[in-house]
Amino acid sequence: MAATARPRRSVLYMPGSNTRALEKGRSLPADGLILDLEDAVAPDAKAEARATIKASIAAGGYGGRELVVRTNGLNTPWGYDDLVMAASSGADAVLLPKVESPDMVRQAEAVLRANGSPDGQTIWCMMETPLGMLNTKEIAGASPKLGGLVMGTSDLAKDLHAAHTRDRLPMLTSLGLCLLAARAYGLAILDGVHLDLNDDAGFGESCVQGRELGFDGKTLIHPKTIAACNAAFAPSEEEVAQAHRIIQAHAEAVAQGKGVVLVDGRLVENLHVENARRLVAMAEAIDALSS
Repeated sequence: MAATARPRRSVLYMPGSNTRALEKGRSLPADGLILDLEDAVAPDAKAEARATIKASIAAGGYGGRELVVRTNGLNTPWGYDDLVMAASSGADAVLLPKVESPDMVRQAEAVLRANGSPDGQTIWCMMETPLGMLNTKEIAGASPKLGGLVMGTSDLAKDLHAAHTRDRLPMLTSLGLCLLAARAYGLAILDGVHLDLNDDAGFGESCVQGRELGFDGKTLIHPKTIAACNAAFAPSEEEVAQAHRIIQAHAEAVAQGKGVVLVDGRLVENLHVENARRLVAMAEAIDALSS
């Protein structure tokens, strides 16, 4: 399923067992919410969290925010029931943990479809293990219902025995493999979380790096990071203004029978116009979501 201009600058994890948090999510400026049944929920609270998430989505009030349910894996006692609930929950997407093969995607898809998952409900995959990295291409092409990849950099760093450095050099190979696969198959892709909530500078650097690498946005663990994340991943006013200049100048050049034109001293051709249109569409989508 091809990626759209839907904003995904900030996507906040929320524990599915916390009713107050789910209520607060209705007023937060995040582009999306991941309603979590996996890591954030204790084993004896899984069933209750499942019911809480379904009731919260049914109650509405989340506006244009993208709602994603993260399930437990099918190899756990809770994964099947999670998928059954998610299929009819009204969630925009279902996030599968620790995806390592295309078969894991297809098995989950079969359960979702058998339980009434609508065509518009997509599957997202957590990419967080070495085997998942090695199979990224096959996972990204596993199903037309696939909508996005989400980096699970904490688990990945653990399995790689890698350090969480500010430049994330130990994980660049993995990040790059997932970005390549996402773009090749037209999927959205979200960067992993930044764990140190007292490290504002480091968080800002990770947002800038994530956008420079090509991520659509970042997953978050606390509401206080939403505003900075939104600012980092949104096109700036200057970028949008330049994009409009590029589109207009190129259109005028084409009308004169020219294929290229100079804008602000730089050579512009069709590939730059495509990117300019993408930026303008995203800016318009962000404005619509904000309103």
